[in-house]
Amino acid sequence: MSAVLSKVEGAIGTITLNRPEAMNTFNEELAAGLNESLRAMESDENVRVVIVEGAGKNFSTGIDLKEYLSKERHEIREFLSKMNVHNHTLASMTKPVIAKVRGYALANGTGLSLACDYVVASDDAVFGTTAINVGLICLEPGYQLARWIGEKRALQYVLTGDLIPAARGMELGFVWNAVPGEKLEEAVRGLADRLASKSRLAVKTGKRGFEAMSGLPLQRAVEIGGEFFAALAGSEDGREGVEAFIGKRPPVYKGK
Repeated sequence: MSAVLSKVEGAIGTITLNRPEAMNTFNEELAAGLNESLRAMESDENVRVVIVEGAGKNFSTGIDLKEYLSKERHEIREFLSKMNVHNHTLASMTKPVIAKVRGYALANGTGLSLACDYVVASDDAVFGTTAINVGLICLEPGYQLARWIGEKRALQYVLTGDLIPAARGMELGFVWNAVPGEKLEEAVRGLADRLASKSRLAVKTGKRGFEAMSGLPLQRAVEIGGEFFAALAGSEDGREGVEAFIGKRPPVYKGK
Protein backbone atom coordinates (compact mmCIF):
# COMPACT_ATOMS: atom_id res chain seq x y z
CA MET A 1 0.00 0.00 0.00
CA SER A 2 1.23 3.49 -0.85
CA ALA A 3 2.78 5.53 1.96
CA VAL A 4 0.84 8.58 0.75
CA LEU A 5 -2.72 8.75 -0.53
CA SER A 6 -4.34 11.67 -2.31
CA LYS A 7 -7.82 12.52 -3.53
CA VAL A 8 -9.72 15.49 -4.89
CA GLU A 9 -13.34 16.18 -3.99
CA GLY A 10 -14.69 19.29 -5.68
CA ALA A 11 -12.28 22.12 -4.93
CA ILE A 12 -10.65 20.38 -1.96
CA GLY A 13 -7.59 18.17 -2.28
CA THR A 14 -6.61 15.83 0.56
CA ILE A 15 -3.18 14.27 1.10
CA THR A 16 -2.97 11.46 3.67
CA LEU A 17 0.26 10.23 5.24
CA ASN A 18 -0.43 6.50 5.19
CA ARG A 19 1.95 4.69 7.52
CA PRO A 20 -0.32 4.40 10.58
CA GLU A 21 1.49 1.27 11.79
CA ALA A 22 4.65 3.41 12.08
CA MET A 23 2.84 6.52 13.40
CA ASN A 24 3.24 8.06 9.93
CA THR A 25 6.98 8.52 10.34
CA PHE A 26 8.90 9.81 7.35
CA ASN A 27 10.76 7.25 5.30
CA GLU A 28 12.00 7.89 1.77
CA GLU A 29 8.78 6.62 0.20
CA LEU A 30 6.55 8.84 2.34
CA ALA A 31 8.75 11.90 1.88
CA ALA A 32 8.79 11.50 -1.90
CA GLY A 33 5.07 10.75 -2.07
CA LEU A 34 4.19 13.78 0.04
CA ASN A 35 6.23 16.11 -2.13
CA GLU A 36 4.85 14.66 -5.37
CA SER A 37 1.29 14.95 -4.07
CA LEU A 38 1.77 18.58 -3.01
CA ARG A 39 3.17 19.43 -6.44
CA ALA A 40 0.26 17.66 -8.14
CA MET A 41 -2.28 19.55 -6.03
CA GLU A 42 -0.60 22.86 -6.83
CA SER A 43 -0.77 22.18 -10.57
CA ASP A 44 -4.37 20.89 -10.53
CA GLU A 45 -6.60 23.77 -11.65
CA ASN A 46 -9.61 22.20 -9.93
CA VAL A 47 -7.99 22.28 -6.48
CA ARG A 48 -8.45 25.46 -4.47
CA VAL A 49 -7.44 24.26 -0.99
CA VAL A 50 -5.23 21.37 0.21
CA ILE A 51 -5.63 19.37 3.43
CA VAL A 52 -2.74 17.32 4.85
CA GLU A 53 -3.61 14.64 7.38
CA GLY A 54 -2.28 11.44 8.92
CA ALA A 55 -3.97 8.04 8.73
CA GLY A 56 -4.86 6.43 12.03
CA LYS A 57 -4.45 7.98 15.45
CA ASN A 58 -1.48 10.30 14.78
CA PHE A 59 -0.42 12.99 12.33
CA SER A 60 3.29 12.09 12.23
CA THR A 61 5.98 11.44 14.83
CA GLY A 62 8.92 12.53 12.68
CA ILE A 63 11.60 10.70 10.75
CA ASP A 64 11.72 6.90 10.78
CA LEU A 65 14.67 6.35 13.13
CA LYS A 66 15.25 2.78 11.95
CA GLU A 67 15.68 3.99 8.37
CA TYR A 68 17.97 6.76 9.62
CA LEU A 69 20.16 4.21 11.44
CA SER A 70 20.38 2.10 8.27
CA LYS A 71 22.22 4.91 6.47
CA GLU A 72 25.99 5.20 6.31
CA ARG A 73 27.54 8.50 7.36
CA HIS A 74 28.11 9.60 3.78
CA GLU A 75 24.39 9.01 3.03
CA ILE A 76 22.97 11.06 5.90
CA ARG A 77 22.93 14.50 4.25
CA GLU A 78 21.13 13.29 1.14
CA PHE A 79 18.68 11.27 3.24
CA LEU A 80 17.79 14.25 5.41
CA SER A 81 17.41 16.50 2.36
CA LYS A 82 14.72 14.11 1.13
CA MET A 83 12.97 14.35 4.50
CA ASN A 84 12.69 18.14 4.13
CA VAL A 85 12.05 18.63 0.41
CA HIS A 86 8.31 19.14 0.99
CA ASN A 87 9.09 22.36 2.86
CA HIS A 88 10.40 23.96 -0.33
CA THR A 89 7.24 22.91 -2.16
CA LEU A 90 4.94 24.19 0.59
CA ALA A 91 6.76 27.53 0.62
CA SER A 92 6.15 27.96 -3.11
CA MET A 93 2.49 26.93 -3.17
CA THR A 94 -0.16 29.50 -4.08
CA LYS A 95 -3.04 27.54 -2.57
CA PRO A 96 -3.92 27.48 1.14
CA VAL A 97 -2.78 24.32 2.91
CA ILE A 98 -4.45 23.12 6.12
CA ALA A 99 -2.79 20.65 8.48
CA LYS A 100 -5.45 18.42 10.03
CA VAL A 101 -3.77 17.16 13.18
CA ARG A 102 -4.85 14.50 15.61
CA GLY A 103 -2.67 12.65 18.10
CA TYR A 104 1.06 13.29 17.94
CA ALA A 105 2.73 15.74 15.56
CA LEU A 106 6.36 15.51 16.66
CA ALA A 107 9.75 16.53 15.20
CA ASN A 108 9.32 16.40 11.40
CA GLY A 109 5.58 16.05 12.00
CA THR A 110 5.58 19.38 13.84
CA GLY A 111 7.69 20.87 11.05
CA LEU A 112 5.25 19.69 8.38
CA SER A 113 2.17 20.94 10.23
CA LEU A 114 3.69 24.36 10.91
CA ALA A 115 4.87 24.72 7.30
CA CYS A 116 1.18 24.70 6.35
CA ASP A 117 -0.91 27.87 6.41
CA TYR A 118 -3.37 26.64 9.01
CA VAL A 119 -3.26 24.04 11.78
CA VAL A 120 -6.62 22.68 12.87
CA ALA A 121 -6.22 20.10 15.62
CA SER A 122 -8.18 17.76 17.82
CA ASP A 123 -8.11 18.98 21.40
CA ASP A 124 -5.97 16.00 22.42
CA ALA A 125 -3.32 16.68 19.75
CA VAL A 126 0.26 17.22 20.90
CA PHE A 127 3.15 18.97 19.15
CA GLY A 128 6.84 18.91 19.99
CA THR A 129 10.37 19.51 18.72
CA THR A 130 11.50 16.32 20.42
CA ALA A 131 14.68 15.25 18.62
CA ILE A 132 16.78 16.49 21.57
CA ASN A 133 15.45 13.50 23.50
CA VAL A 134 17.32 11.08 21.22
CA GLY A 135 20.55 13.07 20.93
CA LEU A 136 19.55 14.98 17.79
CA ILE A 137 18.07 18.47 17.38
CA CYS A 138 14.97 19.84 15.62
CA LEU A 139 16.44 22.67 13.55
CA GLU A 140 14.01 22.70 10.63
CA PRO A 141 10.91 22.02 12.75
CA GLY A 142 12.24 24.56 15.26
CA TYR A 143 12.61 27.13 12.49
CA GLN A 144 9.01 26.53 11.43
CA LEU A 145 7.94 26.97 15.06
CA ALA A 146 9.98 30.20 15.29
CA ARG A 147 8.06 31.65 12.34
CA TRP A 148 4.94 31.43 14.50
CA ILE A 149 6.13 32.18 18.04
CA GLY A 150 9.54 33.90 17.75
CA GLU A 151 13.11 32.62 17.78
CA LYS A 152 13.91 32.63 21.50
CA ARG A 153 10.68 30.92 22.52
CA ALA A 154 11.07 28.32 19.79
CA LEU A 155 14.68 27.65 20.81
CA GLN A 156 13.52 26.97 24.35
CA TYR A 157 11.19 24.24 23.09
CA VAL A 158 13.87 22.87 20.77
CA LEU A 159 16.38 22.57 23.62
CA THR A 160 13.99 21.00 26.13
CA GLY A 161 11.90 18.85 23.79
CA ASP A 162 8.86 19.78 25.87
CA LEU A 163 5.50 18.81 24.41
CA ILE A 164 2.95 21.44 23.42
CA PRO A 165 -0.72 20.45 23.82
CA ALA A 166 -3.14 21.82 21.24
CA ALA A 167 -4.67 24.27 23.73
CA ARG A 168 -1.23 25.74 24.40
CA GLY A 169 -0.65 25.86 20.65
CA MET A 170 -3.71 28.07 20.36
CA GLU A 171 -2.37 30.37 23.09
CA LEU A 172 0.99 30.58 21.30
CA GLY A 173 -0.78 31.29 18.01
CA PHE A 174 0.20 28.41 15.75
CA VAL A 175 -3.03 26.39 16.15
CA TRP A 176 -5.94 28.04 14.37
CA ASN A 177 -8.55 25.94 16.13
CA ALA A 178 -8.63 22.99 18.54
CA VAL A 179 -11.85 20.99 18.67
CA PRO A 180 -13.08 17.68 20.07
CA GLY A 181 -11.89 14.77 17.94
CA GLU A 182 -15.35 13.99 16.62
CA LYS A 183 -15.63 17.58 15.37
CA LEU A 184 -12.24 17.71 13.62
CA GLU A 185 -13.44 16.71 10.17
CA GLU A 186 -16.28 19.25 10.31
CA ALA A 187 -13.95 22.04 11.47
CA VAL A 188 -11.38 21.35 8.76
CA ARG A 189 -13.92 21.06 5.97
CA GLY A 190 -15.67 24.20 7.13
CA LEU A 191 -12.44 26.17 6.93
CA ALA A 192 -11.50 24.59 3.59
CA ASP A 193 -14.88 25.48 2.09
CA ARG A 194 -14.57 29.07 3.32
CA LEU A 195 -11.14 29.44 1.74
CA ALA A 196 -12.25 27.76 -1.49
CA SER A 197 -15.05 30.35 -1.84
CA LYS A 198 -12.59 33.24 -1.97
CA SER A 199 -11.10 34.70 -5.12
CA ARG A 200 -8.37 32.34 -6.30
CA LEU A 201 -6.40 35.35 -7.55
CA ALA A 202 -6.73 37.21 -4.23
CA VAL A 203 -5.55 34.15 -2.27
CA LYS A 204 -2.59 33.69 -4.61
CA THR A 205 -1.72 37.38 -4.28
CA GLY A 206 -1.90 37.13 -0.51
CA LYS A 207 0.49 34.19 -0.33
CA ARG A 208 2.90 35.59 -2.92
CA GLY A 209 2.75 39.08 -1.40
CA PHE A 210 3.53 37.95 2.15
CA GLU A 211 6.44 35.88 0.85
CA ALA A 212 7.83 38.84 -1.09
CA MET A 213 7.50 41.24 1.89
CA SER A 214 9.01 38.86 4.43
CA GLY A 215 12.20 40.16 6.06
CA LEU A 216 12.24 43.48 4.22
CA PRO A 217 12.58 46.90 5.86
CA LEU A 218 9.17 48.45 6.47
CA GLN A 219 9.33 51.01 3.68
CA ARG A 220 10.32 48.44 1.08
CA ALA A 221 7.75 45.95 2.36
CA VAL A 222 5.01 48.57 2.02
CA GLU A 223 6.16 49.34 -1.53
CA ILE A 224 6.19 45.67 -2.53
CA GLY A 225 2.80 45.12 -0.90
CA GLY A 226 1.42 48.09 -2.77
CA GLU A 227 2.59 46.67 -6.08
CA PHE A 228 0.90 43.34 -5.42
CA PHE A 229 -2.29 45.03 -4.24
CA ALA A 230 -2.41 47.36 -7.24
CA ALA A 231 -2.09 44.42 -9.63
CA LEU A 232 -4.96 42.66 -7.86
CA ALA A 233 -7.09 45.81 -7.73
CA GLY A 234 -6.69 46.19 -11.49
CA SER A 235 -7.76 42.62 -12.20
CA GLU A 236 -11.20 41.38 -13.27
CA ASP A 237 -11.63 39.55 -9.97
CA GLY A 238 -10.71 42.63 -7.98
CA ARG A 239 -13.36 44.71 -9.68
CA GLU A 240 -15.90 41.88 -9.58
CA GLY A 241 -15.54 41.46 -5.82
CA VAL A 242 -16.08 45.15 -5.14
CA GLU A 243 -18.95 45.47 -7.62
CA ALA A 244 -20.65 42.41 -6.11
CA PHE A 245 -20.27 43.85 -2.62
CA ILE A 246 -21.75 47.19 -3.64
CA GLY A 247 -24.52 45.47 -5.60
CA LYS A 248 -25.26 43.11 -2.68
CA ARG A 249 -24.89 39.99 -4.80
CA PRO A 250 -22.59 36.94 -4.68
CA PRO A 251 -19.35 37.50 -6.63
CA VAL A 252 -18.49 35.36 -9.65
CA TYR A 253 -14.71 35.01 -9.75
CA LYS A 254 -12.88 33.89 -12.87
CA GLY A 255 -9.29 33.88 -11.63
CA LYS A 256 -8.37 36.77 -13.92
